[in-house]
Amino acid sequence: MYMDRVSTSADDFVSSELAQARILITGLTAAAGVDVARSFADFNARLIVHTTELSPELIELVAVLTQSASEIRLHTQNISTADSAAAFAQTSAQSYGGLDAAINMACISYEEMDAVESDGDLESLIADKLAPLAQLTRVLANRMCIVLSEGLVLNVLKMPPPRNGRDSAIAGYARTALAAMTAKEARTWASQGIRVNAVGPSVLSSAGATLSNEPDVATLALHLASRKGRSLSGHVFDADGMAC
Repeated sequence: MYMDRVSTSADDFVSSELAQARILITGLTAAAGVDVARSFADFNARLIVHTTELSPELIELVAVLTQSASEIRLHTQNISTADSAAAFAQTSAQSYGGLDAAINMACISYEEMDAVESDGDLESLIADKLAPLAQLTRVLANRMCIVLSEGLVLNVLKMPPPRNGRDSAIAGYARTALAAMTAKEARTWASQGIRVNAVGPSVLSSAGATLSNEPDVATLALHLASRKGRSLSGHVFDADGMAC
């Protein structure tokens, strides 16, 4: 768990530092990642955006991003399994000759939590959510190494606010699994200059500052992708319940 404070003002970032940066954003929906995409676009980054939600709101967002991003490429294939995520990562990482940062988003909804009736159900749910993130992390980090590019992978697992102790227990299990995955991947790629961090649900034992909304997540992503964040790897940043 990372307990220090991260600036909440994008004014702290020098736009020239992230201009032309090659940024992959996966799992974009109307409720997840909009501020992240707009923030990097505002700094004239080159974006690769993945979404399976082709709603009017998302189509409008892509149009807005096109006006400010240096370049943008949109992908809509299903990457909900480990194999499909790995295949997508291999192709997307080559789009601009490499990547400087990747922000991958996943979400656990109330409906999915309500469907958990046993320990096996819980383990399956968390495995289904983390397996694609793990594959994206490994393949993208490997591609960064191949082109000798230091970079960042930030995995964001969102959950809505717990309604009861059962929801809190699921959040705690999810966060523990996410932290273990993050620590393992951070150790694996540290010698290559690849940083792996995550945003996970806050639990009762968490301490320090927490992220409470989408703009907070966007500011964190900008910080980690900039020079100021290059000493940070293996951390899980706490997020208060954010709706999927």
